[in-house]
Parts: sequence; structure tokens; C-alpha cells
Amino acid sequence: MKIIDLENETDLPVDIDALEKIAQSLTTKEIELIITDNKTIQELNREHREKDKPTDVLSFPMDAPFTEQSIFGMPLGSIVISADFVRQKAEELGHSIQDELSLLFIHGMLHLLGFDHETDNGEMRAREKEIIEQFDLPSSLIVRTKEK
Repeated sequence: MKIIDLENETDLPVDIDALEKIAQSLTTKEIELIITDNKTIQELNREHREKDKPTDVLSFPMDAPFTEQSIFGMPLGSIVISADFVRQKAEELGHSIQDELSLLFIHGMLHLLGFDHETDNGEMRAREKEIIEQFDLPSSLIVRTKEK
């Protein structure tokens, strides 16, 4: 059963099956995944986080209480990823576009599940590390989030 609703506004190649495996290891709830460009993600970042700059990934959890999500089958939320950022980081760090997309997707998923690396005591980074190792992905995300 597919749980990702993909809206790719770019020409970035997406291995949706690889992302589905990651998503299904974390939730049974539907997730909206939007792949966009730096301009659009900057607008969203400015509007929702008051940061007027492009970013790699944004997560928008559903506002409904978790019990309502369970009862009514509501989606977990939306993840928005910048294709421009994916390409840039993949090239810069020497791994594939799909690996970078998967890393950002994991980061976004954990935010949808309530993790927050800006306020926790390393729980999100630890969980990211577990998932990255489980799916044999590059560990560059862990290094980057420690720098933030």
C-alpha cells in the first residue's frame, strides 16, 4: 500500500519506492511529499518560520490531535524538499541525488513524528542515525545536523 502522495514540481528524478520503504518503516499514515525549487521553499520558510532564505526541507504536521488522526485516518502531514538543495548537496558531498533526497525525507519524517533537534537532547539525531544505517545511506546528514 502506497502512503506517499508525491507532487514533484521539478525534473528531479525520484525513486518513490525507496522513499516508500523508509516511510512505511516509520508510519502507516499518508504523507504528502512536495519536491519544489529554492524560490518556492524560501517563500514557505519566510511565511511559516519567518526565515527569509531557502532551506533544504520543511515539515508541516497535521494540526489534528493524534487520536483524531488515528480515528479518521487523517494524513500525518506534508514534507517539502528543495530539488535545488538536493542537487547541490549531493554534488558537494559526493553521493547520489536519491541518497540526498532520502536523507532529507528521513529528516522531514521525524519532524512529522514530533522530533525536534532544536529542542531535544539528541533523540532526533540518534533516531536519524538508526534509520540511515538501516537503509545503508551516507551519514552526512548526522554531521550536518550537529553543525546546526
